[in-house]
Amino acid sequence: MQLRFPYLPLEMHPPLTLHRHPMCAEIIEEFQKCHLDHPVKKFFGECTDLKIKLDHCFRQEKALKRKANFEASKKFKEQLQAYKREIAEKNQE
Repeated sequence: MQLRFPYLPLEMHPPLTLHRHPMCAEIIEEFQKCHLDHPVKKFFGECTDLKIKLDHCFRQEKALKRKANFEASKKFKEQLQAYKREIAEKNQE
């Protein structure tokens, strides 16, 4: 059994590629710079504040993507329903 604490995430962050996370690009750069500037201190919490900011930014980014995907799905379903009604009307004629 794995314990989970809301203030202490136990999983790693996604790959830190700037083109995949444009909303978090500035924080990613700061985080990577912190790791380069503090190769040993990073293991003792030197970059933890940036990691927390990064996790928060990723959550916000994911929420925005989820909302956009939901809206696109909703629009597609409406178009599909309209198309099905149109086909049904043509078949009845």
